Amino acid sequence: MKILFIGDIVGSPGREAVRKLLPEQKREYRLKFVIANAENSAGGSGLTAAVAGDLFDSGADVLTSGDHIWKKREIMDIINQEERILRPVNFPAGAPGRGAGVFRTKENLKVGVVNVNGRVFMEALDCPFRTVASAVGELSKETCIIVVDIHAEATSEKVALGWYLDGKVSAILGTHTHIQTADEKILPQGSAYITDAGMTGPMDSVIGRRIEDVLERFITAVPVRFEVASANIQLHGVVVEIDEQTGKARSIVRIQKKLS
Repeated sequence: MKILFIGDIVGSPGREAVRKLLPEQKREYRLKFVIANAENSAGGSGLTAAVAGDLFDSGADVLTSGDHIWKKREIMDIINQEERILRPVNFPAGAPGRGAGVFRTKENLKVGVVNVNGRVFMEALDCPFRTVASAVGELSKETCIIVVDIHAEATSEKVALGWYLDGKVSAILGTHTHIQTADEKILPQGSAYITDAGMTGPMDSVIGRRIEDVLERFITAVPVRFEVASANIQLHGVVVEIDEQTGKARSIVRIQKKLS
């Protein structure tokens, strides 16, 4: 089976890219399942019920997130009810929502998805290595097809988690930096890996924000409101082909599709 993982969706430009480009990708790659990181999809930071509904209607099956999941208070109204929205699994006990789940494709195949935050240069949460291992252990009781979204700043932490999970999951796919890396590979024990799947949104920007806003902040050190940019909209991500019997990855391909 082939799964598309969409890199961080930024604001309305990112949602537009998903809405207009995803149907074509489904046909071209014969996709059976779509996972999208949506933590920046509402106004550039956070997620709301309306935005989540838009992404589901556009063809996403599961939405992962990261450190910005709580930026919009409206998420509290739905995250305990909508199982297709995941927050990082390593938030402390008692946090709303859940960080992992098993979902079914239209062909009734079971796909496990885990969302986990890194800790290096980020808010300190529970250990990502131990918590993701526990979650994978539970999901593997139901399915051998498991995809992990590692939402982290440090490349070293992502790489380390890739090696840690190699052979235990189908894919370890990085998010958060908004810059697609060129290190996609199949690790020795059969897990697909990439350090960052990239960003879905305006590429003529500074990781999705207007260039002039970010330059002013860097040059003057004065607080500036960062607005979402609007030019050169693209969808970035990876397509992973997975053996349905073993859960091992057969291939991983980076994609960059421009909205005309």
